[in-house]
Amino acid sequence: MTRHDDRSRENRFKTLAVGAVENATRHENGRTSDVVPPLHLSTTFEWASGEDGNEHDYSRESNPTRAALEKQLALLEGGEHGLAFASGLAAISTTMLSLVPPGGHLVSSDSIYSGTEKLLTELVAGHFGVDVEFVDARNPENVAAAVDSDTDLIWAESPTNPLMQLCDIRAIADIAQDYDIPFGVDSTFASPYFQAPLELGADIVVHSTTKYLNGHSDSIGGAVITDDDGISEQLAFAQRIGLGNMLSPFDCYLVARGIKTLPARMEHHEENAMAVARLLEGHDRVARVHYPGLESHPQHDLAVEQMSGYSGMLSFEFDGSLTEIEAFVEGLKIFTPGASLGGVESLVEVPSLMIPDEVSHGSTTADIPENLVRLSVGIEDVDDLCGDLRSALP
Repeated sequence: MTRHDDRSRENRFKTLAVGAVENATRHENGRTSDVVPPLHLSTTFEWASGEDGNEHDYSRESNPTRAALEKQLALLEGGEHGLAFASGLAAISTTMLSLVPPGGHLVSSDSIYSGTEKLLTELVAGHFGVDVEFVDARNPENVAAAVDSDTDLIWAESPTNPLMQLCDIRAIADIAQDYDIPFGVDSTFASPYFQAPLELGADIVVHSTTKYLNGHSDSIGGAVITDDDGISEQLAFAQRIGLGNMLSPFDCYLVARGIKTLPARMEHHEENAMAVARLLEGHDRVARVHYPGLESHPQHDLAVEQMSGYSGMLSFEFDGSLTEIEAFVEGLKIFTPGASLGGVESLVEVPSLMIPDEVSHGSTTADIPENLVRLSVGIEDVDDLCGDLRSALP
């Protein structure tokens, strides 16, 4: 695995992931400190005034379990403020609708998750009249050419779903700073363990906690982390009062549980994905592999520069017909056909077969090849995973 020479953040991260958040709760008989953050399912809390006043009163506005998770999310990303949402798209939509006014201007990378693309084209642009401009963000000059003093938000995804494209986060952050424009990055594919957008200059980082943060495919959620007090206040108001789309206490509990093993899982995901990527790259029925950890990836140098690892997501272009791809998927025994990603189990998805109405995970100018196969490489035995692929490939 290729990593930065400075491992201080990685070591610190592992400690934070296991549990550096204060988990204590108050009871009538004093103070207890739970090793595992407690699950508070109560919708309401006894009201008290004065010095005895409690921090939480109604769970839509604040809940101890959610507060603990939000603090931990902020710590993992090196930010000041964390907010937990009901889904990744809830986190993204709240960010966009809070920061971009009706009739405003938003610049987005053109290779993005299909849900984000539909949100931008059908709701943000279609309903609120926002001028949404898609650009190939692999070249920062394209972003610079699209923004002006009236731009309200720059949005990017890195690595992208499913083409594994990167954007130069630091370069785009410099552009955003020149115009005093908020810059948000969806860093779900990298996870906080392998990429720190705030440290690279972004103002906002978003995750679908459904994926690597939870890691066990049993919780839907999203997160926004920022250093900006004003942005945090806007999003918190929208989350708790304006839209009411916060993460439930039980899902917060599941995400917090998953975070404890995030570093160990991510290292295993990456190790397995690298082996799978090299296997596929050398197979005569694979035309091209998209994985930033490979030297053949056109942005490999950028990946080395701004990521501390390459995660467990990759895609490849199958050299064959859709019928042959379907037979390949049916021949897999360990990789399960299914949507989503980032769990401990390995998944395979063929957009043109499984989501034909979309044809791709991003239907803007970033065309997705019909023969594209996306893999979420899990943490099973690497020899079993590679053997599964060899057996299924014609």
